[in-house]
Amino acid sequence: MKLKQIALIFLLIFTGLTLGAKSFHAIKINKIGGKKPMDLQEYKGKTLLVVNIATKCGYTPQLEGLEALYQKYKSKNFEVLGVPSNEFGGQTPEENQEVKKFCKLNYGVSFPLTEKTQVKGDDKHPMMKNLIEQSEGSKEIAWNFEKFLVNSEGELVARYDSKMKPTDSELEKKVAEITGKN
Repeated sequence: MKLKQIALIFLLIFTGLTLGAKSFHAIKINKIGGKKPMDLQEYKGKTLLVVNIATKCGYTPQLEGLEALYQKYKSKNFEVLGVPSNEFGGQTPEENQEVKKFCKLNYGVSFPLTEKTQVKGDDKHPMMKNLIEQSEGSKEIAWNFEKFLVNSEGELVARYDSKMKPTDSELEKKVAEITGKN
């Protein structure tokens, strides 16, 4: 086989593989109370922290820290997206509107929330699948309040476990670095 033919075959195989992967910004997800699916394209050009949240978890008070982080950096193209899930110990038993009301009344949450979403297993939402696949080791989410920091191009920059508080200096320093405002 000639070198040009080998190169062409390689190019076709590589192109075929990359076309099957869905980019982060091409994914859609429903917001609580949204009339139509939200296109993650809305976050192109912004730094985004995606967090699977719960209302009855020991980590639920992190909502207050997430809101504080959001308020501090939102003017610098930073967003937080809360993704309620009931997959870890049934710790989000409420319906979508009750989740939103709980977060607002108890923790002052003003950042957007998606509808309750599956975040692990074979039926996990494509957004979560994308983030997990971008993670080192591609490990499933272990518990509520795992955090995925995504840059303006939809690339995962860092993943933090549930124990990492939004107010921890490591996370905030990374947000400041990504948003370009130290």
